[in-house]
Amino acid sequence: MIRLEKIGKQNGRQIVFIEASAALQRGEKVGLVGPNGAGKTTLFRMMTGEEQPDEGQVSTDRGITIGYFSQDVGEMAGRSVVSEVMDGAGPVSTVAAELREVEVALADPDRADEMEALIERYGEVQARFEELGGYALEGRAYEVLAGLGFSQEMMDGDVGRLSGGWKMRVALARILLMRPDVMLLDEPSNHLDLESLIWLEDFLKGYDGALLMTSHDREFMNRIVTKIVEIDGGELRTYSGDYAFYEQQRAVNESQQQAQFERQQAMLAKEIRFIERFKARASHAAQVQSRVKKLDKIERVEPPRRRQTVAFDFQPAPRSGDDVAMLKNVHKRYGSRSIYAGLDFSVRRRERWCVMGVNGAGKSTLLKLVTGTARPDDGTVALGSSVKLGYFAQHAMEMLDGDLTVFEDLESSFPQAGQGSLRALAGCFGFSGDDVEKRCRVLSGGEKARLAMAKMLFDPPNFLVLDEPTNHLDIATKEMLIQALAQYEGTMLFVSHDRHFLAALSNRLLELTPDGIHQYGGGYTEYVARTGREAPGLRG
Repeated sequence: MIRLEKIGKQNGRQIVFIEASAALQRGEKVGLVGPNGAGKTTLFRMMTGEEQPDEGQVSTDRGITIGYFSQDVGEMAGRSVVSEVMDGAGPVSTVAAELREVEVALADPDRADEMEALIERYGEVQARFEELGGYALEGRAYEVLAGLGFSQEMMDGDVGRLSGGWKMRVALARILLMRPDVMLLDEPSNHLDLESLIWLEDFLKGYDGALLMTSHDREFMNRIVTKIVEIDGGELRTYSGDYAFYEQQRAVNESQQQAQFERQQAMLAKEIRFIERFKARASHAAQVQSRVKKLDKIERVEPPRRRQTVAFDFQPAPRSGDDVAMLKNVHKRYGSRSIYAGLDFSVRRRERWCVMGVNGAGKSTLLKLVTGTARPDDGTVALGSSVKLGYFAQHAMEMLDGDLTVFEDLESSFPQAGQGSLRALAGCFGFSGDDVEKRCRVLSGGEKARLAMAKMLFDPPNFLVLDEPTNHLDIATKEMLIQALAQYEGTMLFVSHDRHFLAALSNRLLELTPDGIHQYGGGYTEYVARTGREAPGLRG
């Protein structure tokens, strides 16, 4: 349906693509992967025609509709959420607008002489509207919005009052309702809670068009895509299979390429030694000449391009007492809404609690109560002896000084640390080379999250409280964080919508539901096995 044929593209000095080719076929579900800055968004923009390649061509089958969801949602205000979503539903929304115009004309006494033509036109437009499923459109719009976590009140409210994250969901709902022939989704899993993520997963599995998407959620990607296109050094490489298969195959390919490279290097070294040894002897001149010609003709095997991944090693955290956090008979209200009424909950040393519940159940509120950033209306919250607390939430990103560079920020936080160890820390969290000279004000959301996390973990607390720590992190950084936290010997209390993170790190689970609060010994994997569901808001 969309073909990229030997495309070349350069942005400023950066060469993004060199003779890159790939194709998206009817009904395929493809994951697009590559390191940050590799050109994923550029590729999407070329497929939609927003950008043109410098060389080669992008060809699209005639008549197909393309829906493109990007992180740049633009302005939204002045109408209800459901109207905003329906307006993006492609051809049917145009027909709906014409239907409304004809209805207004029919009610206008000044146009009585056109009545016959208007009635005929109304019949034609109405038939087309029905054919496109227009009468079911509003119902479908409400269904999609409910799946993405909107309450009825939010759906009927002004879209302009929503936060940036909720506007992203509106933009995504527009594409899903449109059901185009091709969906291009750039990080659709950002800003979604676990229930919405699982709903989207099921929706995309049932979608019969072609899909190309990026996502930092490996579990989400694994369950949807059956093919991976990787951007690697300006080339496009295609792998048949899900993300897990791609990772295995890439590792196998790298190892084979490394072995080929080493064999060829050994052979070249042997030939060069012969040439060096005998080049001055007339008796070996013919043999030397022959080997020089042979070396000139050999196509060199390149070593595999290594992805920069740096492991982060925790310094040992000081030991806390056995009782880390104790909440007794805690009550908490926001206005007329009761979040907790008589909550008893305790955290013991080396427990790793993940907190789960639908939107508004009180997950973040619990973390705020434990960290002292919110106070209970009644009851007590206490930390145990020798507890050193580290709290990561979205506000940690807002506390960064915009005038400092990444490295200056680290230096001001840890004045006793050596430059080498701070550079190593920055490298672990994805700041290599000139990245450490970026001012904090120009950092992306993901970069801010990585810097805030690096600062918290360098001098590690013995009690980590994490609110959505993997938001904005790419797959490689998430993997590094999971491996680091798996070695961490302190205590954890966290909220996350990333199932890979939940399964890898939790050994206790607290479920907040309208029916009450349930505690599970064993982590997320055991919870799924026991309840038959992946999130509290879903039926088993």
